[in-house]
Amino acid sequence: MRLWETLAALPLIVEGYHLEPAEAHVSSGFLRRTTTIVLVGRGHEGRGEDVDYDGDDQIALQHAGPVQPLVGAWTLGDFCARVEELDLWPEPPRAPAAVPYRIWAYESAALDLALHQAGINLQETIAREPRPVSFVCSRRLEDWGPDAPPPDVRRVTALLERYPGLRLKLDPTPAWDDEVIATLAATGAVDTVDLKGFYEDSRAAGPPDPEFYTRIAEAFPDAWLEDPWLTPQTDATLRAHRPRITWDANMHSVADLDALPFAPRMVNVKPSRFGPLRELFHMYETCEARGIAMYGGGQFELGVGRGHIQLLASLFHPDGPNDVAPIGYNDPEPSDGLPSSPLPVGAHPTGMRWG
Repeated sequence: MRLWETLAALPLIVEGYHLEPAEAHVSSGFLRRTTTIVLVGRGHEGRGEDVDYDGDDQIALQHAGPVQPLVGAWTLGDFCARVEELDLWPEPPRAPAAVPYRIWAYESAALDLALHQAGINLQETIAREPRPVSFVCSRRLEDWGPDAPPPDVRRVTALLERYPGLRLKLDPTPAWDDEVIATLAATGAVDTVDLKGFYEDSRAAGPPDPEFYTRIAEAFPDAWLEDPWLTPQTDATLRAHRPRITWDANMHSVADLDALPFAPRMVNVKPSRFGPLRELFHMYETCEARGIAMYGGGQFELGVGRGHIQLLASLFHPDGPNDVAPIGYNDPEPSDGLPSSPLPVGAHPTGMRWG
């Protein structure tokens, strides 16, 4: 774990912190709330974004305020170990997945602050050169909920008319009929289809149906197939497509990588899913050592968190189908003039910042 050992040794002075709330309506049809943790010390700020999806969790955090005992002189490693010992929840989290999101918020803020205080940036510290970042735009054709209207391909085709070179990550559903699928396939713009097989208790869940998987896999023969739920039936259906199968929602550590039913060619490494920084950088090193390609994914970040994942993509997997498009692409109606892929290098001279 060379990368983490290098970062863990950074000195860190925390003199206090505060919280900054944010909210916005996003393209999947819901009101997104996040909270930015702002650590301060020696005239600098370190910022990290809590991307827990439950709005009530976010409000409880914001109402509780900066109550954690974080003030002191630390190394980054000692600070992160302390964060992982603390109860960061004024109310119990509504979902287990939210726990690493909050740890990531505090620890990414601490890394940002430690780098600012040292007058250096992440790429210099780990001796990696940032590169332009290829990205895809993640869109749904329908909103969640039983009363949602049917899939609307214009949500995608109208965007492609304005941004002809845009690449897409889409969430197929059984409501996609043959006409919808044919229209999307004809665009030639779909890099990834997210089957959402690991969201069984969520409104985002995708059904592990062999016929549905077959329709999607055959309609998009060049796309990555993300997060299928493998039963004996779906595994048989997708066996010929195994080289295109990739994983996301079940990736929280190297142990999860080791637990996969077969070695993947590529996986989605979402930093916030890993929580502790040491787990994230261990994953980066492990995938590189095993020759497993990576790409990054977003969580509808509204602030600094999007820049964090863009920077990390530029350092570890700039050429993948990174779901790290500029925030404007997540608006219900994206505006004109948004950046195109690849994003030019936007790393700051100090800290862990991008753009």
